[in-house]
Parts: sequence; C-alpha cells; structure tokens
Amino acid sequence: MEFELSDEERAFQEAARRFGDRVLRTHERTIDSEGRIPPEVLSSMAELGLLAMPVPEAYGGMGATAVLTEIAAEEIGRGDLSMATAVFFLLEAGWGWLLSRHGTEDAKREILPPVCAGKAFLGIATTEPTGGSDLAAMRTRSRRDGAEFVLHGEKSFVSGVEEAKLLGGGHLTLSKSEESGFNFLYVPTRTPGISTQRFQNMGRMGISTGGLTYADARVPARYLLGTEGRGFELALEGFTVARTFVSAACVGAAERALETGMAYIRERTAFGQPLGKFEGIQFELVDLWTQVEAVKWQCRRAAWLLDAYTLKGDVSHRSEVERAVASVKLTAPPIAFECIKRVMMWFGAAGYTKDAGLELGLRGIMSYLVGAEGGLNIMRLILGRELLGREFLAYK
Repeated sequence: MEFELSDEERAFQEAARRFGDRVLRTHERTIDSEGRIPPEVLSSMAELGLLAMPVPEAYGGMGATAVLTEIAAEEIGRGDLSMATAVFFLLEAGWGWLLSRHGTEDAKREILPPVCAGKAFLGIATTEPTGGSDLAAMRTRSRRDGAEFVLHGEKSFVSGVEEAKLLGGGHLTLSKSEESGFNFLYVPTRTPGISTQRFQNMGRMGISTGGLTYADARVPARYLLGTEGRGFELALEGFTVARTFVSAACVGAAERALETGMAYIRERTAFGQPLGKFEGIQFELVDLWTQVEAVKWQCRRAAWLLDAYTLKGDVSHRSEVERAVASVKLTAPPIAFECIKRVMMWFGAAGYTKDAGLELGLRGIMSYLVGAEGGLNIMRLILGRELLGREFLAYK
C-alpha cells in the first residue's frame, strides 16, 4: 500500500476540498434548517463527478477507486458537518457500485445515468419496524409472477424516501423470497402500491428518513440483482463498501471540528492568556488528534483493501476486508462524536449555540452510533466472528 497520494488523487482531493469550503459550508445551515439539499448543490456534485463515483463510465460514473471515493467522502464530511450531504453521497457511491456490479444490463443503463447526474436517487432499504440488525428475521416478502416480482411488507428508517419521490429513483430492497433465500431488488418509490412516511430525526435534517410500505407492489424482473434467493450476500457486500465511506465522512467531520477548535483556543483568552496555552486543553487536543489520525489511516487501508479485492470480485481476502471495515466503522463514529463534543466544551456556553455550528455535527454523527449502516455492536459481532472463526462461535 502506498501512503503518498498520486498527483491525480491529490488534485482531486484539493478540488473536493474547494467544493466543500465554497459550496457545502455556505449551504450547511440551510440544508439543516430547510430539510433538503438544494438542487444547485447536487448539480455541482454531479459536475465534479462526485455522485456514484465508483460506477463505471459506461453508466455515467467516473469509475473511481474506493480510495478516491474515500477521499471524497472525507472532504464532504468536512464540508457539510450536518452529515446530510455525506449520507446522500455514500448511498449513491456504495449502492450505485453494487448495482453496477450485480444488476442486469437493462437496469444499469436505465437507472445509473440519472443517479450519476443528480437527477434520481438511489438508496438502500433493509431495516424493518420489527428489527434492524437482524436482517434474517425480516417479514417483507417477494414472489415471482412471470416477468415481475410482487412485494408485500414494510421497511423502516430508510434514508431518502422523500428524495426518491421528488427526484425519481428508489431503493435496493431486501426481501425474503417466497421460494427460498432472499431477493435483492431495485424498487422505484413511485411504483403503484408503495406508500411512504417521513420520520422526524434529531439530525441529518437535509436528507429524509422514513418508512416504505409495499402493498403488492410490482416491479420488473430485470430489477433483480444477482440471482433469485442470493440477495442476502449481495446486501452484505454493499454494506461493506458503504461502511468504509461512512467512516471516511466521520473522519472529515472530526478534522473539521478540531480545526475549528484549534482556531478558537488560539484566540480566546482566559486568565490573561490564550486557552491553547493551558496544558489541560493542549493534552486533550493531542489525544483527540492522535485518535483521528489513526482512524483516518485505518479507513484509508480499508478502502485500499476494497480496491485490491472486493471491487474486483476477489473473495480470497474476504475476512481481512471485513475485519478492516468493521474495525473502522466501530471506531470512526465514536471518535468523531467525542471530538465534536469536546470542542463544544472548549467553547463553553458558546458551544451550545447554533452560532458555533458544532451541534450540527453532534446530531449528524449520532446516527452512526445508534445504528445507521450497522450498529456498533454489530461491528463487534463481525469482528468477533472473523477473529475467532464462525465454526468456533456456532451454537451447539
């Protein structure tokens, strides 16, 4: 693994940071207060190739590596501290890539170009009201009926339910096959028989979260990913990719918080000197910076492993990839949350105000602590399984 970025990667990183500074930072408060990402922001992202980056050029993407996409996720997390734009980005990137890999040719040519152009939304729908992490216990069913699949059931805590209605698009939806196994289908939200509900979250206000109900909704069989009954494995593959980009966005948010905090403690004086001269704050800064720097390179390695193996369809190093990704998803969100919380405390009472801007990140990062893209304890279960072995942990 080469730690130094190539000239191309460095130039892209600089462009993504300029976009974050000039566009996302100027819109982040509006994104939070108005509950949407402005169309001009999505258009700018599309022009830079930031939407569904890993999708091949033949379908409208830029065929980006996981490392390049991880770099972009970090800069987007830094630019919009609310995490709303980062959520939009990582959904398109992770699940767009999965569709480009396992979708039918007709589906890829129909769905992916408008997603890459910012004119349609693509998300993931697995969680249900009766269970989130226990995907095997889901109740949503699908059955083959000629050239269509018929879905009946309900999904919950799904990102992008409103965006998929307004922009067009839909979600890769996991359901139990009435024959055997699981089916993974692209389901357009405007399909007859689908109704939506929006939830009121505490953060990430710029992208909707809600529920989807399927009342015998029919979708073409060409929207099936992979083969019938094998959808569960494909969903896990997609989560592995998406979790890497989630972690990168958390790293970017943490770096933004520390930059904000360092500027403040250099200028704010108390008892006759800048706050930064007090060792109590210096040491806390150093500890936080060290943790962020460590998880940043842990995240970069996970992306490198995706490029080396997963994105090429090589399963020979699956355990190594899953350990790396679960480890970074376990550590990046808590570290980012702690960074933002501590910097807010450096600000004192001012940190509790919206003027400081830090509470945006605290609310947004919290979603990745409670379960988005896999809860922290699920990451621990994955790591335990890969470290000790599935056979050792199997119930007797």
